[in-house]
Amino acid sequence: MYFYGGTYMKIDVRNGKVDQALRKFKRKIMDDNRLFEYREREYYEKPAQKKKSKKKAAIMRERKRQEKFWKERK
Repeated sequence: MYFYGGTYMKIDVRNGKVDQALRKFKRKIMDDNRLFEYREREYYEKPAQKKKSKKKAAIMRERKRQEKFWKERK
């Protein structure tokens, strides 16, 4: 059983198939976006630093989009 943020998530292991249960568990975590949320809250980030990192990510996304656009035009 896995507890996170006030909700429980239960994955049953049937016939000793731990690998299959682990895959289901990972899929459920990814669907709920919990892994991202956990990583985001792992360390405190000051508001100014959050703003800076968001801006940096936006610049990188735009650069990537521009590169793709110009490659298609050639």
